This record gives sequence, C-alpha cells and structure tokens, in this order.
Amino acid sequence: MILSKIIQEKRKVVEAAKMNLSMKELMEKVSRLCIKSSFKKNISRPHHINLIAELKKASPLKGIIRGDFNPTQIAVTYQAQGAGAVSVITDERFFEGRIEYLKEVKDRVTIPILRKDFIIDEYQVYESALWNSDAILLIADILTEEEMRRFINLSKELGMDTLCEVHNEEDIHKCIEAGAQIIGINNRDLHSFKVDINTTKRLIRFIPDSKVKVSESGIRTYEDVMFMKSLGINAVLIGEVFMEAADIAAKIREMFRY
Repeated sequence: MILSKIIQEKRKVVEAAKMNLSMKELMEKVSRLCIKSSFKKNISRPHHINLIAELKKASPLKGIIRGDFNPTQIAVTYQAQGAGAVSVITDERFFEGRIEYLKEVKDRVTIPILRKDFIIDEYQVYESALWNSDAILLIADILTEEEMRRFINLSKELGMDTLCEVHNEEDIHKCIEAGAQIIGINNRDLHSFKVDINTTKRLIRFIPDSKVKVSESGIRTYEDVMFMKSLGINAVLIGEVFMEAADIAAKIREMFRY
C-alpha cells in the first residue's frame, strides 16, 4: 500500500519536473557532461566487504530518523571511515530527501554517489546525471524487464552504473535478463516494509558469480556484516543504524573494524 502511494506521487513529481525543464532541454544539458563512474569498482574491492553508506533523514514508517541531518558533513564522515560509496535518498515526500543533496555531497567527497529514489521514467535517469550521480538505483518490483533494460543501457551511455534491487527470484531473473551487473538484495519487503536479513541468504544462490552482489536493509551489527561477508556479498548498503547513532564514525568502526 505504501509503495503504490509512493509511485503514484512520484509520477506527479516527474511530470512537474518536466514542466519546469523539458526533456529536450535536460538532454541538451546532460550531453555536455562527461561522467566516468567508479561506483562498481569501489563496491567490489576484494579482500573485505565494502560499505555503501546512506544518507537518510526520514522514512515512511519511522518519520524523522535524524533531526540534526547535515548531508555533506555526514558524507565526509562516511568517506573518512572508509565507505566505498555514498547512497543519497532524493525522494522528498516520503523520505525528506532532496535532489540538490547529490551535487552538494559530490562537491565534498571523492567517493562515488548513488542516487536512491523510485526511478520510473527515463527523465529521472538524465536528471540523475545532471545532478552528478555516479550510479542510480533501479527497483525490479516497480519496473518491467524492458524498462530495466532501457534504463540500464541509458545509464551506461551516460557513464553511470546501476544498482538493480531485488526481493525475490522473479526480480533476479528480470534483472539478469535486462543486463544488470550489480544486483542488490533488499531484505526489506517494499509492500509490507518488514525486514528479514535471511532474505539475502535465501536469494544469493540465484545470482551468478559474475555479478557484483549487494545486501540492503536490516544490517545493524558487526555480526550482521560478517554474516553477509560469509555469504559472498561484495557490499552492504547501510543507513538507518548510522542515522540513529550519536557518533556515526564510532558506529562505523564498531561494525566494520577495518
């Protein structure tokens, strides 16, 4: 129910954005850019599990998670503590994100930036490039296989990587057929918002060894991180536990022990 509301609202947001800046104007602006993403490389570094650290002010279920939310300051902390990439939530209505955060964060850190939003239109792919994203999230549950393929190919043309998110075997099949190179298993069911980190254990065997594998949601302890490493996960996407921490740097050190 929450997901359908988010998508309904997102369609309105995209249409409003098109009224403000046409698709033609957006494509012209993006054509002048030269993006060379290091996202895939950074989250698949060997010998240890990599961190995609997320900026997440609020969520539909919990409301405000971090009151003193300073995205650039937090991103700098993430980089200093060894994160391979920063995930920036840009949805405004349900997560209190802002697309402007992408450029603000990019200007302050050298690690790649993932735009995390509900991408349903190729306009948003171009938009992500314009706002300095190195990669975008594509959610298999809300896209057809053809849309996935189109958005993956367009992202590649623009120099960006794609993190393709799955929650079941059907999603995995869709992503593989669409040409996904990075597959993220979301331990959170986007329909019920229930979290079970064993979802990764159940699904990872269906993902070919040639793909970069990410686990998302519900990872809150050092033991959780080591569990994911033991399964063969390349990177973990973590945000909420950091947003709840009084000392973010200390929490990262506690969970990763680099």
